[in-house]
Amino acid sequence: MKLNYRLYRKAKNIMFLILTLGSALAVLIPLFMIIQFVMVQGASSLSLDFFTELPKPVGEIGGGMKHAILGTICLVILGAAIAVPIGVTCGIYLSEFRKSRLSKNLKLSVDLMSGIPSIVIGIFAYLMVVVPLKSFSALAGGIALSIIMLPIIIKTSEEILKLVPDHIREAGLALGLPRWKVILFVVLKGEISNLLTGIILAISRAAGETAPLLFTAFGNMYISYGLNQPMASLPVQIYTYAISPYKEWQKQAWAGAFVLMVLILSMNLFARYILTKIKDKKGIS
Repeated sequence: MKLNYRLYRKAKNIMFLILTLGSALAVLIPLFMIIQFVMVQGASSLSLDFFTELPKPVGEIGGGMKHAILGTICLVILGAAIAVPIGVTCGIYLSEFRKSRLSKNLKLSVDLMSGIPSIVIGIFAYLMVVVPLKSFSALAGGIALSIIMLPIIIKTSEEILKLVPDHIREAGLALGLPRWKVILFVVLKGEISNLLTGIILAISRAAGETAPLLFTAFGNMYISYGLNQPMASLPVQIYTYAISPYKEWQKQAWAGAFVLMVLILSMNLFARYILTKIKDKKGIS
């Protein structure tokens, strides 16, 4: 009887192990197929001109996406400049004042925001910024990206700050420090590296968005740094070139997709590296 029970447990364990590995492979195989396909198509189309030249007119060979790369950097920095202070502040409030009525409503709002499709965010930014200003602009694009970043930054900030033991807060209060100083110089300062990880993940999530930028920043074939002017971005430039009938532009689209993929993967891997280093330093398994 005991032998049969042991065999049953082993068979059950093997079955669930196979199911787990099969599920993992079902996720990883498409991911590696996409990465491999984009690498093959994009790497072969890359050149130095891609990073240093502006687009060439239709029919001419060469050119690059220098304007789109710089535009993506500007839009992401602008979006982060708006989202990070607001997101971290909201995360602090949700963590430190979690029992308040406003905290519950704010948490519900953040959960709802995280489920809003990016194209809806683009339409919202279009109506709130583009229509009143009567022009597509980098400012509208930055606001759209900041809305995408916000729920990720808020939720990661909240969860990270919740991990700080209460006795650390109590020790700071016992020393006579005001609560805002305990939050700012004890709780927040001690978890700044973890917060940075969440911020990087939020930025990498927003950097690859296309739909919101189509309605806001729109695009530009030249380098533009004005906040009130349309600005090029890699996702929009890739989309524009990919749907064009010109083979040269399609090659440029694959090269842009490769660069964007490497950029986002690098940011995610960098965030994981920071998180691993923090865990090793703190002795967390």
